[in-house]
Parts: sequence; structure tokens; C-alpha cells
Amino acid sequence: MAENAARSRVALVGGDTLLAKEVRELLEASKPAPSIELISAAAENATMLGVDDEEVLALVPLTAQSLAGSKVAFLAGSEASSRRALKLNPADGPVLIDLTGALEEQPHARLRAPSAEPTRSLPEPGLIPVIAHPAAIACAMLLAELANIANVRRSIIHVFEPASERGKKGLDELRQQTVGVLSFQKLKMDVFDAQLGFNLLARYGEEAVEPLEGVEERILRHVASLLALYPAIPMPSLRLIQAPVFHGHSFSIWVEFDENPGPAALAEGLAAAGFDVRADDPPTNVSVAGMSGLSVGAIAADPNQPRGCWIWMVSDNLRLSAENALAVAKGFMR
Repeated sequence: MAENAARSRVALVGGDTLLAKEVRELLEASKPAPSIELISAAAENATMLGVDDEEVLALVPLTAQSLAGSKVAFLAGSEASSRRALKLNPADGPVLIDLTGALEEQPHARLRAPSAEPTRSLPEPGLIPVIAHPAAIACAMLLAELANIANVRRSIIHVFEPASERGKKGLDELRQQTVGVLSFQKLKMDVFDAQLGFNLLARYGEEAVEPLEGVEERILRHVASLLALYPAIPMPSLRLIQAPVFHGHSFSIWVEFDENPGPAALAEGLAAAGFDVRADDPPTNVSVAGMSGLSVGAIAADPNQPRGCWIWMVSDNLRLSAENALAVAKGFMR
């Protein structure tokens, strides 16, 4: 009992989402591990999440009382639940760390991505940390390290979005469509309003839950904010494409340097900076599932542009978001 009383308490709103599961796993692996209050995205009855290691996991309703007593509350449910948590949070309530982007326009919101920031910021009481989109974090991290190797003149980035960025509903719809195409069944199109199974999408259908161009705009906005910390790095040209994959972002990146250092020097520099460089076996979104950081490979000179190089990069989108959220939270949990 004394040990439990000494543990810091954190709240996890939307405790049954994919992102919340990632946050919970990282919290439970941290030392000392905090006490975690799993909170539903709804304000109604408590629900049962399931059994984990013989422990029953229950979700309590989202109320002011369920938020009170925690030092930090991770908002990992829906945008609606994040806005509701802001309204319900008591004056002496926890610091809200928003992983959904719903609170980005609030006057006291501040975009955060410790992995992509040149220096670690001290906790700022009264502000709402909003975790940047994981694709924006990955792009800023790569460009910042490339700029340490050679001056970057310009870059073009194609981002391949996984279905898990649309939550469990996105995963379920892609799974149903994959089976449906093979068995000639009617395809479910509630999330994407288009066939994603065995397909690439530059835009969703008109009745999609969220337009893909809106996600693209958010990534661009977050990249611009993060790169503002690196004035010498020019803003990349970026295009978002929805890929028929379940997890993990993939990036096809073209970079033009003032003086091209070449693939070998780029690989060496990125490896020294902590990137997982796979020269002989380029990484895939499947191979990085559950891994921290960024993996790169297939680094090649552009045969048509002497100053240009191509780089392939992948990352676990959920893990990257969760790790940056925990990095922000540590400053408030001491």
C-alpha cells in the first residue's frame, strides 16, 4: 500500500484506443512506473477493457472527478473527448497532453516534439502541450540531422500514411476491404469512403470521416513549426498518400544539397546521430513495428541531379507519438 501511495498518478483518456495502448505500455515499462487511471472517451458508465496479465482493466467515465488527482492526463481518444477533457479539467487538475491535435487552436496550446527539438524545454505551467503529428516529427528529425551533415538546399517528401492513423475503425475497414476484394464482397467505406484495400489514395471520398488533405495540411503546419527552430533548413515540399498498410509511416525523400556528401557519408552521419541505418536490407513499416526512433535505408545518389540524393525512411507512428508525449510528461511528473 505504501508503495502504491508513493507512485505518481496519471490519467489516460480514451484508454481503449491504439494510441492509448502504446502510451500505457511505455508508462508501465518506465521506472518508477506511475499509477494509471484509464478513462473512457465517454462520460457515461464505466466499461471493461479486458484482462491483461491476469489483471482486469476497467475504464472509468470521463468526468472532473476522474481527472482530479493526476499530475498528467494524456488525451489519446477522439478529438471530441479531448475537447471535453479540457472543459471538465478542474482548476487544480492535471496537465493535459494532447495527442489528438484537437486542442491545437487553444490560446495556451504549444506544439511539442522533444525528439525533433534542438534542446529540451523546461516544463511550462499553464500551457497545453500538443504532440506534433508523427510524420511531421519524423520529417523534422531527418532534415535536422541531414543539415548537420551538409547544407540542405531543398527537399521533396512523399509520406505514406497507415490506416492506424485513423484508429481502430481505420484498421477494421482496411481489413474488411482486403478480405472483401478477394471474396467479391461489398466493401465497407465508412472511414475512407473509397477502396483502400490493394490501392493507393491521393484523396479520400467526399463522405470520409476526415479529408486526407486536412491531414496533409496539419503535417505541413507542424513541420513548419518544428523547422522554425532550425532557420537554416528550408521547408520541404510534401505530399501525403494513403497507403493500404495497417501500421507505420513510410517516407520517400529527395534532398538537394549545396555540396552532395554522397550516400556513404549520409549513412555514416545518420548512424552516428542514432538513426537505424540499414544499408543492405532497407527497412519496412512491418520491420519497425514496436521500435523506437527512425530507420533509413536505400540511400542513393540521384543520377539526374549531381547534388541530389534519395532516402527511404520508416517509423512506427504510434510509438513515435507516445514516446514524445512521455518525454513531455516527464517534466511534470517529477
